[in-house]
Formats: sequence, C-alpha cells, structure tokens
Amino acid sequence: MLEDPEPGWDEEPKRLHLENRASLIEHLGQEFGTRYLDGKLKNFAAIKTKPFSILAYHNRLFDEARTAFVMGAYYPALVGACALGERTLNHLILDLRAHYSHTPEYKKVARKDSFDNWNLAIDTLKAWGVLLPAAEAPFRALMKLRHTAIHFNAGTYATLRDDALAAVLHMREIIDQQFSSWGLRPWFIEGTAGFIFIKRDWEEDPFVKTFFLPQCPLVGPNFAITFEGGLQYHDQHDYGDGVWTDEEFATAFNTRSPDAVVRPRS
Repeated sequence: MLEDPEPGWDEEPKRLHLENRASLIEHLGQEFGTRYLDGKLKNFAAIKTKPFSILAYHNRLFDEARTAFVMGAYYPALVGACALGERTLNHLILDLRAHYSHTPEYKKVARKDSFDNWNLAIDTLKAWGVLLPAAEAPFRALMKLRHTAIHFNAGTYATLRDDALAAVLHMREIIDQQFSSWGLRPWFIEGTAGFIFIKRDWEEDPFVKTFFLPQCPLVGPNFAITFEGGLQYHDQHDYGDGVWTDEEFATAFNTRSPDAVVRPRS
C-alpha cells in the first residue's frame, strides 16, 4: 500500500490506491510520530506484515521490537527480537520436557531452569519433533545474530539496521510458522472454509496439547460465534453417536446448511 501505483493502472484503481496510501501514511504518522516519517515508512514497509501468535506474550513483545525498528531504535529492536527468540526456546523446553522424559535428550535439559545455549535447545526440540523445519532455520539464523548482538563485537555498529531487520524478520517467521492460528500446518485439518480446526491425531501431541488446545474451544460443525460481550461460541449439545474422521468433519462443516447453524439465545 505504500508503493506508487503501477504503470498502466486505470484512473479509478490509481485514485483509490493513492487515497488508501494517504490514509495509511496519516495513520502511521499518528502512531509513530511525524518527525523523520519518511524513514519510518521505509522501516515499516521493510518488516512486512505482523504475525499473529496463539500466545499473547509473542504478540506483545514482538510488537515492541517491531515498533523499535520502525522508530529507528535499531539496537533495541535487534536485542529485543533475539531475547524473544531465547524466551520462546526456553518456554518450549521447559513446558514440554516432561513429555519427553523417556528420550536420550531429556537428561541434558532435565535440571536447568533456563537455557542460553541455543544449539542445545534447538537440537533437542528438533530431536523431539517439535520444531517445524520452517521454524528451525530462522531460529538458527537468529542465534547467530544474538551472539553478535549480545557479546561485544565492534563491527555491530556498521550493520546495525541490517541486523535488526534480519532479527525482526526471523522472529516474525518463527511466530508465523510455529505458532500461527492460520495456514497449512501439519496439525490443522485442511480445506475448511474460513475456520481452522485441529486434527484428531494431533490432539495428544505434546506441542499442540500444551500450546494450541488451551486456546481452542471444542465445537461441532454447526457451531456459531458472537462478539457481544467478548468472543462467544455456541454449539448444539448432541451430535449423536459415533466419531468423525478429519475428512468427514471438514465435509460436514463445509456443507452445513444455514438452517443447521446454531442460533445463539438472545
């Protein structure tokens, strides 16, 4: 939205784009301040979209690092993104290790209350099958930036913006790949229209059980939602005997008739 209209655009799309861009720039000026706004707009565009995590602390702390980068506070953004990465690794190890006490990796992480050895944490989570490959790679890249940022390195000043941008983008990718409530992930039922559901076989997976299921209401295909007084889920009490496969549930949800959708009580 911050880019110029493409050559060859018709007048009406061009006009709407320019109006939307002006509105966005005004909003960003109000949020981040109008002083040095051109640089802030460049930074804002560079960090791309904001991810949404199922974990509240991700959203709050990532937003702080993201805001620091937009404002041009590159070192706080760099250190903040790296610290959030380390905090995320610690949560994963500490919250999940009891499920893996039978594994050879467990004895290496059983007694510590915190971890600053990223290789140990990442290798352990990989061996347990917790980390998706698309999240492991940015964790390892962020680890290198963390070591450069935290331990004294005189060369840090010359690459501060580039390193801060890379750190924010790596953390963004970790959140998006491992903790997103949307997209193609191995624990989501595929092909459901407008909503995401957890696959039955993944309900007992330690990662999904620990981090996803506490955020998930248990619903059938005819549920409804309302937003008055906060997000509310409404469902029928009885769907009859038997169980659905994931595919059968997806079909039942996608083909439900409007008359079957539960009507919330007024």
